[in-house]
Amino acid sequence: MTDRTTRQDRLLAELTASERPLTGAELAERCGVTRQVVVHDVAILRAAGIDIISTPRGYQVQVTPLLHTQILSVCHPPELTKIELMTLVDFGIVVMDVVVEHPLYGDLRGALQLASRRDVDLFLDKVQSSDAVLLSSLTDGFHLHTVSCPMPGRLKEAIQVLRKNGIQVFDDGSESI
Repeated sequence: MTDRTTRQDRLLAELTASERPLTGAELAERCGVTRQVVVHDVAILRAAGIDIISTPRGYQVQVTPLLHTQILSVCHPPELTKIELMTLVDFGIVVMDVVVEHPLYGDLRGALQLASRRDVDLFLDKVQSSDAVLLSSLTDGFHLHTVSCPMPGRLKEAIQVLRKNGIQVFDDGSESI
């Protein structure tokens, strides 16, 4: 596939049809190009207004948030990360991202798109295998999550469980965006 527009249309079709993120290598193989070409094409599609995000598991077209999207402000040590994320997804909450405020760079945001226990396990496996540090380690555990949930009551229930497990939650999740 050599025609750029046709290739970009194919790339977008692959991303839209997929129920999971696709890596640059997978997209390159499907489109018959190199991973670098995929990275370039994704940048062009983003510039054209297509909302493609890069997650730890690959590229995906931004999904429409569930009914309620909110900011959750939390603080906990790294060893409670699994409990935090599993609790949220167990309540049907999608953890869309993590944000920390850096004194020099301002807000640093990492796309997560975690919707299931499997997503959480894959993310934490990648953290461990890559010897990466969590963004929250830059701010002594303080961080924000943008979360989507089907009903506000679910988030309130999840917050109660988080607090019972020693995770500080600084608001009640009522700040909708």
